[in-house]
Amino acid sequence: MGQVFLASFLIGLREGLEMVLIVSVLVAYLVKTGRRRHLLPVWGGVAAAAALSIGFGWALSYVSTTVLGGPGQELFDAITSTVAVVLVTWMVFWMRRTARTMSGELRGRLDDAIGLGIGAVVGIAFLAVVREGLETTLLFFASAQGATTASPLLGLAGGLLTSVVAGVALYLGAVRINLSTFFTVSGGLLVLVAAGIFKYAVHDFQEAGVLPGLTTHAFDASSWLDPTSWYGALAAGLFNITPQPTVLESIAWVAYLVPVLALFLLPGRTARPSPAASAQQAPDVTTETPEHVDARA
Repeated sequence: MGQVFLASFLIGLREGLEMVLIVSVLVAYLVKTGRRRHLLPVWGGVAAAAALSIGFGWALSYVSTTVLGGPGQELFDAITSTVAVVLVTWMVFWMRRTARTMSGELRGRLDDAIGLGIGAVVGIAFLAVVREGLETTLLFFASAQGATTASPLLGLAGGLLTSVVAGVALYLGAVRINLSTFFTVSGGLLVLVAAGIFKYAVHDFQEAGVLPGLTTHAFDASSWLDPTSWYGALAAGLFNITPQPTVLESIAWVAYLVPVLALFLLPGRTARPSPAASAQQAPDVTTETPEHVDARA
């Protein structure tokens, strides 16, 4: 279904599940503490975050395809791709470090917001979701550059829909998911996607004339790596492996992938929750993101 369908699906699934878990924590906490009247402000904040993320995506696309052209467009795409790589790198390490304490921290913030009024409740829901939404939009924009079909959008929509279904199933107790394993595997795959985006960014910098070596290729695999084949589409779409990469973009791909993936896969120390976060913990809420989720909210 296109070269970047799988990459877009992975982005939608990973980022979408993070957003669904955040919303589930907020909703479950309000329901369990008998404060359902605050559900509408929470959903209002979520809707505002979604609207801003969609608007941000439209603005990126409009600037890239309509406002700019030629080297200007290549430079804009290169910069946005680089920013996307920085964000996704920070995000996968942040999630690994804070996943176990995220639920308690969100509840504490929600308690503080309720004390301040409805506007603060809308704000806490908006801020909790909009970061993930903007990251998703920027990462999708960077990964889908150069696509000529609707496959990237279909992949993103499919990933988001899958994450919503999984999140609802978790909330209702229909399934159990080892979230630590999920975020480790999906995080590792996102590092591979980010390496491909960084490679693409370097190529765009070369096309914009910022970096040299556009015609200096590292190798030529066009005789056996057919970009129209299923394996060629998979390699190009998910990892941005192309038949004729330049020397500089190949170096960039390896220089990013090897150290970042090695650091990500190293066993990390479990972050200790703060006393306030520990006090907020409720053992029967599924969206706590422990290793095993007892879907009960």
